Amino acid sequence: MTYLSLNASKRSFNPFGHVYLANVQVTLCLSLPGTEEFPRNDSCEYLLSSGRFLGEKVWQPHSCMMHKYKISEAKNCLVDKHIAFIGDSRIRQLFYSFVKIINPQFKEEGNKHENIPFEDKTASVKVDFLWHPEVNGSMKQCIKVWTEDSIAKPHVIVAGAATWSIKIHNGSSEALSQYKMNITSIAPLLEKLAKTSDVYWVLQDPVYEDLLSENRKMITNEKIDAYNEAAVSILNSSTRNSKSNVKMFSVSKLIAQETIMESLDGLHLPESSRETTAMILMNVYCNKILKPVDGSCCQPRPPVTLIQKLAACFFTSSIIGYLIFYIIHRNAHRKNKPCTDLESGEEKKNIINTPVSSLEILLQSFCKLGLIMAYFYMCDRANLFMKENKFYTHSSFFIPIIYILVLGVFYNENTKETKVLNREQTDEWKGWMQLVILIYHISGASTFLPVYMHIRVLVAAYLFQTGYGHFSYFWIKGDFGIHRVCQVLFRLNFLVVVLCIVMDRPYQFYYFVPLVTVWFMVIYVTLALWPQIIQKKANGNCFWHFGLLLKLGFLLLFICFLAYSQGAFEKIFSLWPLSKCFELKGNVYEWWFRWRLDRYVVFHGMLFAFIYLALQKRQILSEGKGEPLFSNKISNFLLFISVVSFLTYSIWASSCKNKAECNELHPSVSVVQILAFILIRNIPGYARSVYSSFFAWFGKISLELFICQYHIWLAADTRGILVLIPGNPMLNIIVSTFIFVCVAHEISQITNDLAQIIIPKDNSSLLKRLACIAAFFCGLLILSSIQDKSKH
Repeated sequence: MTYLSLNASKRSFNPFGHVYLANVQVTLCLSLPGTEEFPRNDSCEYLLSSGRFLGEKVWQPHSCMMHKYKISEAKNCLVDKHIAFIGDSRIRQLFYSFVKIINPQFKEEGNKHENIPFEDKTASVKVDFLWHPEVNGSMKQCIKVWTEDSIAKPHVIVAGAATWSIKIHNGSSEALSQYKMNITSIAPLLEKLAKTSDVYWVLQDPVYEDLLSENRKMITNEKIDAYNEAAVSILNSSTRNSKSNVKMFSVSKLIAQETIMESLDGLHLPESSRETTAMILMNVYCNKILKPVDGSCCQPRPPVTLIQKLAACFFTSSIIGYLIFYIIHRNAHRKNKPCTDLESGEEKKNIINTPVSSLEILLQSFCKLGLIMAYFYMCDRANLFMKENKFYTHSSFFIPIIYILVLGVFYNENTKETKVLNREQTDEWKGWMQLVILIYHISGASTFLPVYMHIRVLVAAYLFQTGYGHFSYFWIKGDFGIHRVCQVLFRLNFLVVVLCIVMDRPYQFYYFVPLVTVWFMVIYVTLALWPQIIQKKANGNCFWHFGLLLKLGFLLLFICFLAYSQGAFEKIFSLWPLSKCFELKGNVYEWWFRWRLDRYVVFHGMLFAFIYLALQKRQILSEGKGEPLFSNKISNFLLFISVVSFLTYSIWASSCKNKAECNELHPSVSVVQILAFILIRNIPGYARSVYSSFFAWFGKISLELFICQYHIWLAADTRGILVLIPGNPMLNIIVSTFIFVCVAHEISQITNDLAQIIIPKDNSSLLKRLACIAAFFCGLLILSSIQDKSKH
């Protein structure tokens, strides 16, 4: 048997950013004696044996995600560790690249045919290269010393050699036979070491024969394949009754087949390929120790917490309860089934339809929710499905944007009303913004700063609508009752609270929901506090308008105070139990950063709503069908200003070079883009009279889409992409997206049904429910505190 031959080097991109090698699938393992054609369902084996290139230098292991280790992370993982590299010049290259992850300043100098030591005293990390270019008695003696009980063994051993044997013996068959004998004698020693240390045998990379010097011409790929075949067959058969503990490091061969043409001498890999191979080795060893979120390779499944077990019991009971209820109800329905009238031959019909009880709706909703949460857990916690890294290309972001814009324009309808920011229009706005944000997340476009700055405006626009919508409701309706507040809070937070329990994530992890929740409460408190000022009062006396503006002024001062006083902000949100909601990784800095980034936009939304409603009440606006919002001159002037402002902001955001500086300006200038869009969309009467039903449909479930993407469309808490169908990125995106959208829609329906039952309109019943909910959260906080203590 021979290795799978990969000759193609041409790469092609699909619209979603995944890369294929022309006419070849590189995720296949090497077909060698003692190995399977495909790796078993073990992400470590996938990492060591298979993968493909995304772009020119980004390596994607088959089915799992690779973490790029920083210096501090590498030192933290390897503290008090000893790593030994044994072999020829290729192993020496791997040694240098591995050491440079720990210390980038380490230079490749010194006698190349000698041992090279490295030690980092700050982390007590010791990495040695031992020059043994042939598999012979000298290498055997070096390994044998480590098998003695009195000698300290390296924690990691990386070995491999063959090209020197081919070169020195001119590629003779006798040299191959001797190589087989020598590796056979070494195999038991490596197997013994592998019981206490991590031992990797690095298969030989191919060469680029056209670049080889005359004294290396005998090192052919045919010879290398033969030596690799011998190493794999002997090492894998070194234990008769169980799987070999010596791990085959064959992935470097796949990497080399793509990059060896960039080699300077045809034998040694270019630096970028060596760095990739070294990072793979770091992931193999360190992922199970540090457990990085975006490094799913070699990570065990996280342990199930007590809260997760209780949630599983609750949902299981709900499913069983609903099935019992359904069976009983069905049997009762059969008994009451109308019989046929023998005289007329007609079926007697029931006069009264049995109403659906609240208990049935409750059990049905929790039954469906339990099944959906099981899917969430399997996708992003149980290691049942594969995960892959994101990889950004311009085509992976802009082509899907064009797709959805075409669909959005194609499905358009007339609006029921032609007011500014009418319900269909706001749903449309939420829909297309949410779809753009989803494409931004799955394409990994956060690495491209101009796209990042434009997406920041979309998030700000969501919050602007929060300010506009809730202010308008309270101002017009004057409904400050507890029922309204509880309904909104339930719809916003229900799914997130369930996910916090099922997925074992803090509330602040789903940062957008806490952000909207807090701003809703700010709007409510601002308007509900004495004196309560609503539109009915203001219509009778203009003085009330001044009173409301005064309230908004105090709100702006309060926002500025918190924004520029990080200490005061952190003190407020570090108080228990607020700290349990807003802390992430033990502090509230992330919450402060998120809140501060869009601190003015909700205020802008409230102010815009106030001005618009005041103008509308005085009949200054023309909101009839087909009519421009203002007179023709004013409308044309405002349209011109809006287009110029829109383009100016877009140019500024696209030319942004420093994320920190642009983030600092964003809170003050984002409103320019938002107001420009609103005016462009609403001033022309024909634009205000139509909307996209395609975008509006997605807008109605935008919150569920935003939250669900974390675990069943993306993966590893948004760091990667969920892979339901390996080997076909396009089909995988289509299938996972279909399931994702269906689940989001179903959760939206479930939330609405449960809101009607759990939040009754009767105040006395509502207060009792709130007491039960408060008791539930107290119990949850206590269990969470117990879990945190047990972890530490």
